[in-house]
Amino acid sequence: MLIAEITEEESNIFHQNISKNVRRIRQEKNLTQLDVSLALGLSNPSFITNAESLNSNKKFNLNQLYKLSKIFNVNICDFFKEN
Repeated sequence: MLIAEITEEESNIFHQNISKNVRRIRQEKNLTQLDVSLALGLSNPSFITNAESLNSNKKFNLNQLYKLSKIFNVNICDFFKEN
């Protein structure tokens, strides 16, 4: 059986890249964190604020990224592009 080995640092870089892309695209669409939170069905922007932060342990899951791709009208792959 093959086991993919990934370091914690690699994982952190991967998630930070996603967070940066979500924030960049949100800003390009002129949406606030509150706008996005409400569109996701959340009552306040704290999750988005934390998930976009590079210092937080909050991370977007695939379902959230799929919904964000619909909200932003972008391909979900855009969140995974390296800057």
